[in-house]
Amino acid sequence: MNDHSHRLTHEQRQRETALRMSAQIAKAFAHLPDAAAAAQVATHINQFWSRSMRRDLALFFAPDAPELHGVVRQAWGAIRFPAAG
Repeated sequence: MNDHSHRLTHEQRQRETALRMSAQIAKAFAHLPDAAAAAQVATHINQFWSRSMRRDLALFFAPDAPELHGVVRQAWGAIRFPAAG
């Protein structure tokens, strides 16, 4: 861990992790047209991310958040987010 990561709160680390991981998935499907990539991103997140990881993504970001990778924003409506509560 670097000095920067020690200064972050747990919530900030969760946010950064959700952002980084979602972008990595989007980049893995960059060879596909955007619509197909978005479908694959949603499928991957739905199948392999835990409920808490999907909850964090929805908690920390709006569907149109500019910091999200564009393909993640496109995939948003197909991601199964757990109910708040």
